Amino acid sequence: MRFSLTRLAIVCLAGVALSGCVGDDSALVSPAAFKIGLEKDPKLLVATTRLPVGDPPKKPWFSSERSADMIFAEARLTPPSDSLLGSGSWNIAKVENVDHSNAAQAFAQAAFGRDLLLYIHGYKESFETAATSTVDLSEGIKFAGVTGLFTWPSAASTFSYVADRESAMWSRDSLEDLLTAIAKTPSGGRIHIVAHSMGTLLTLETLRMLRASGGESAMERIGAVVLAAPDIDIDLFARGLERLGADAKKITVISSTNDRALAVSSRLAGGIVRAGAADRERLEALGVRVADASEFGGGIINHDLFLSNKEVQQVVKRAIERS
Repeated sequence: MRFSLTRLAIVCLAGVALSGCVGDDSALVSPAAFKIGLEKDPKLLVATTRLPVGDPPKKPWFSSERSADMIFAEARLTPPSDSLLGSGSWNIAKVENVDHSNAAQAFAQAAFGRDLLLYIHGYKESFETAATSTVDLSEGIKFAGVTGLFTWPSAASTFSYVADRESAMWSRDSLEDLLTAIAKTPSGGRIHIVAHSMGTLLTLETLRMLRASGGESAMERIGAVVLAAPDIDIDLFARGLERLGADAKKITVISSTNDRALAVSSRLAGGIVRAGAADRERLEALGVRVADASEFGGGIINHDLFLSNKEVQQVVKRAIERS
């Protein structure tokens, strides 16, 4: 038996040696060569109208208070541990390279030459929850470019709906400045925007402003625009699309008629249906692509299906691929 095992070992070693001689380089390629996106460069670009917590920022990094100027920063991420006892999620290790004076240009320079996935969160989000959603989305669709977050000063409270809406609208100029700076960067990639809930109203209003101020040239770099569960008055939504003209075709709406969060929002708005809960036919008549996720809503709220359901998440990936 000992002789047989020795011969087997020799044969195995010879096989490995021969495979190297005949030019099979796969064993010599580092696993890092196959990594893309956040796995390759675990860094989240941040543009925010929140005040930082400390200088340099310390956890929880950014507050719910409004900053007079937009701020750029880079959030260095720690990937999930491979250990059975380790963390199963991404974490923020530190926030660095904070720029208070020229945030839009700093962000554009950091994204230079690469496609950008820019996430814009909704109501009741802290900086950390918004960052987690951004990373989950990017990893879920295996985005190959750079990932960014535009985060506005949500109070992160159930009872802050009206205050959040005003803070989101207050952030429009900053978001327009950011998109303008990125769009004007030479040799830049495509800007793919994914917005959720109340963040979709901020996004739609900003895109209207961007088109009005910069025309078609400013919109050329905008790739896919995915509005997930848009918390927008359906009539306001229709008016916004009219102002976007042909650029409305860039938009994909992820809707669900059983989204309970939007049902509550509708009641607060006097019964006017929200765009994210409208019938598919009504939305398609406005000239946008529609992914009706109603059949995937098996939870209590059904408001974040693009993050919690892998099939719905692929809607984002396909929208980016065909843009």
